[in-house]
Amino acid sequence: MKYKGYEAIVEYDDQDRLFVGRVINTLDIIAFDGSSVEELESSFQAAVDEYLEDCRTQGKTPDKPYSGRFNLRISPSLHRQAVLKAKKEGISLNALVEKALHNVL
Repeated sequence: MKYKGYEAIVEYDDQDRLFVGRVINTLDIIAFDGSSVEELESSFQAAVDEYLEDCRTQGKTPDKPYSGRFNLRISPSLHRQAVLKAKKEGISLNALVEKALHNVL
């Protein structure tokens, strides 16, 4: 599920007979639930809107969904090997790392 750049995953709680969701692309905790798809979608959107409004009233900057950029610290020798591998494949180091991540995730 996606709304205003926030992305959520949903699980079914068979004990409570309820769909339970949580936003996964932010560090803050945003959770919601519903007994039907329509109720779940509405609850998700309301939870995100409420989170954004709470941040506004508290003067807090909302935690934004992940940007797609991160720093990676590796050994100089591994860095060198990765650059050489990327050059041999005719791609950027960034493309090599993205490709490697896709292969393991």
